[in-house]
Amino acid sequence: MPENAIKSTTTDFLDELRWRGLLKDCTDEPGLSQHLGEPSTSPRLAYAGFDPTADSLTIGNLVPIMMLVHFARAGHRPVVLMGGGTGLIGDPSGKSAERQLMTDDRVAAHVNAQRPIFENVFEGAGLTPPRIVNNADWLTKMSAIELLRDVGKHFSVNQMMAKESVRERLNNREQGISYTEFSYMILQAYDFLHLFEHESVTIQMGGSDQYGNITAGADLIRRTVERRAEDRFEAEHGRSLDEAAMTDGVSSAAYSERWFGLTAPLVAKADGAKFGKTEEGAIWLSAPKTTAYAMYQFWLNTSDADAIKFLKLFTLLSRGEIEAIDRKHEAEPHKREAQKVLAMEATSLIHGKSEAEAAERAGRALFSGEVSQRSLDLREQVFAGVASSEHDRSQLAGDGVSLNDVLSETSLAKSKREARAILANGSVSVNGVKATGEGRLTETDLLHGKLIAIRRGKKAWHLTRWA
Repeated sequence: MPENAIKSTTTDFLDELRWRGLLKDCTDEPGLSQHLGEPSTSPRLAYAGFDPTADSLTIGNLVPIMMLVHFARAGHRPVVLMGGGTGLIGDPSGKSAERQLMTDDRVAAHVNAQRPIFENVFEGAGLTPPRIVNNADWLTKMSAIELLRDVGKHFSVNQMMAKESVRERLNNREQGISYTEFSYMILQAYDFLHLFEHESVTIQMGGSDQYGNITAGADLIRRTVERRAEDRFEAEHGRSLDEAAMTDGVSSAAYSERWFGLTAPLVAKADGAKFGKTEEGAIWLSAPKTTAYAMYQFWLNTSDADAIKFLKLFTLLSRGEIEAIDRKHEAEPHKREAQKVLAMEATSLIHGKSEAEAAERAGRALFSGEVSQRSLDLREQVFAGVASSEHDRSQLAGDGVSLNDVLSETSLAKSKREARAILANGSVSVNGVKATGEGRLTETDLLHGKLIAIRRGKKAWHLTRWA
């Protein structure tokens, strides 16, 4: 573990999660606290699973990643489980209809594309990247007979049908649920058993929507371990453990092992809107799907009601630091100090500090209109969500083209009459410089030989591309 990683006492882990709002359900909290804090033991191992539905993860997936980060900061060893096997089936949780099955190659490509996300976040936290495993390595090697005989026999169909994601689909005749998706719980439960038996992983983490799957895995381990304990006792003592428990009061606990599951609440915004969604779509954890600039702006636009909550969830600032920011924010909310710190810290964790600082500078430049000094890559990020249009570069030759004519072809003016009006009142700027008179655009106005940024007023931008 790097020297700059914070190692707290192991029993502080649950308290840290609780204070940050990252703890909802636990199969046995007192037992887990004891398990984590037992003296003279090796670090515990915990895992969280991630579905390779796409070639990136969304910002909602940052919650279980942060749980693993705090686990590592407490001196333990996190494990990331990539669903290369279960991704071939698809988790029905939260889905109203059957998933479209993906090919082996596509799932494998998504798994490989997601790997750098975990490395980036852990490195941003000053931690050694976690161990990453892929359940395709064991699930694809199981035979149907092995799955049904050794795993399926431990599951009650009645209990599986009571699961909310299954019940909702069964009640809607138009949607229904296939045996394939119905069996997903068995595969995820087996993941926990496999990691417990082969990797010494004793804890599974995830969002609260996964609690049913997590407890199913814990129950599968219990049934398997109980059978193993009974076999070991009978081999050692020549009689069954049940018999010894009835006649001599022998406890099976001495012959068993321990395992736990815990979840974090699903993140909700104070206004009821879905977290991680914008008008442009989902916020992703990898560029270029969501650039550092877009990520920074997402956090910067957090409401006052959510800012402190998100500082706890998505940054590694200490309790004292966040409480100090909270006091300052309460006293001077108009300065949006909490949002500024959140944007810098969370973006740094995902994209790195240098990218976050560049995004912050770009945001200030866009607000002030000073866009001419930005690099091409950063300028493309800045204007990624801005309206744009294509124009013939030959119009810029010689004396160029009338700005009035160009404005009427952009989102800034609906007609040449409106274009003349906004030019006359001095509310138009080109590349951050206020336009005077009618104004003309020439090749000297091109940024990087192909862009001209036009602004109306303080916030309305339009990017013209000249080819």
